[in-house]
Amino acid sequence: AALALDNGLARTPPMGWLHWERFLCGTDCATDPRRCVSERLFVEMADVMAAEGWRDAGYEFVCIDDCWMAPTRDEHGRLQADPKRFPSGIHKLANYVHSKGLKLGIYSDVGNKTCAGFPGSYNHYELDAQTFASWGVDLLKFDGCNSGTLELLAEGYRRMSLALNKTGRSIVYSCEWPFYLRPVQQPNYTEIKQYCNHWRNFFDVYDSWSSIKSILDWTALHQDSIVKIAGPGGWNDPDMAMGIFVFLSQLVIGNFGLSWDQAVTQMAMWAIMAAPLFMSNDLRHISPEAKWLLQNKEVIAINQDPLGKQGYQITKDKNFELWERPLSGRAYAVAVLNQQEIGGPQNFTLSLTFLGNGLACNPVCSIRQVLPASRDWGVYSWVSSLSVEVNPTGTVLLKV
Repeated sequence: AALALDNGLARTPPMGWLHWERFLCGTDCATDPRRCVSERLFVEMADVMAAEGWRDAGYEFVCIDDCWMAPTRDEHGRLQADPKRFPSGIHKLANYVHSKGLKLGIYSDVGNKTCAGFPGSYNHYELDAQTFASWGVDLLKFDGCNSGTLELLAEGYRRMSLALNKTGRSIVYSCEWPFYLRPVQQPNYTEIKQYCNHWRNFFDVYDSWSSIKSILDWTALHQDSIVKIAGPGGWNDPDMAMGIFVFLSQLVIGNFGLSWDQAVTQMAMWAIMAAPLFMSNDLRHISPEAKWLLQNKEVIAINQDPLGKQGYQITKDKNFELWERPLSGRAYAVAVLNQQEIGGPQNFTLSLTFLGNGLACNPVCSIRQVLPASRDWGVYSWVSSLSVEVNPTGTVLLKV
């Protein structure tokens, strides 16, 4: 079991684009072809990702979520793409995505049906893994709907992990395993990391501040059990979509529900949490501001830091939260989050002795602000205090 996920993948949190939060289960290509879950959508996103700097910023996966399948398997029992929406088939789509220097992700479910009612992988784990590998798929998001018992759920996740490895193809394995366990029992994250490259803990992310806030609150509440398990090869996924942001840990930046300060908060906090960065937005129509934020090299460098330690909340004072993440080179990422939703900017003062168990600034440290704008703050001593002004629902991200 300890070698079940011996695939050497996801040494840093995966990054890419996913269709779910923005495009949902749109299947009416006749009425709305540009918003339909179809071959065209993924080809156009791959084109944009290659041409407009997304691939070069680190977003390498183009991910298909639910609703790509035909209603039934083929005559050989294999999954098949909807022939009208994916006329060339998944293999040719994968070849096209690969030609752009990108990787293709796909979706299936541990149960007998997906969450949207399409054919699931139950009793077909080995066949489906072989099918995905033969198509050239690089990532599998494996959902947990319609799985029956918790025993069948766990068995399915284990079997698909082994089946993917058996194909000999490098396929990142994204699980929903702990999310479906949590209502009934505490997940065994040590076991889950033996089988999965990243795993979702919480509900779907929505294009709203309340959704982002609930994910952050849940993460802080459970950090004692989840932070220690994260690291190279296996990551906690707060849920993939960033609308300016995503799906897997979806970043919903670039959509409609977040203010600028809230988008900054999602980007900063997903970096602090070492979360997979999967955008779920329309990259064909995205503002320059959202593009700047999602492609910000300094933030991405924090998210992708090779030390691979997840950040955590170190204090909460009224509306303010202070988070830190250890980085390589004896550095720290520090986030000051203002949860207040009314009024104007507020100041938060912290003693630098708080950071890194007193080691971050001992005897001195340099501080650079990364978000919401990049600037150097200079050199501080271990006994100094720092005053940070933060907008309502905003975050100031620092590198110490």
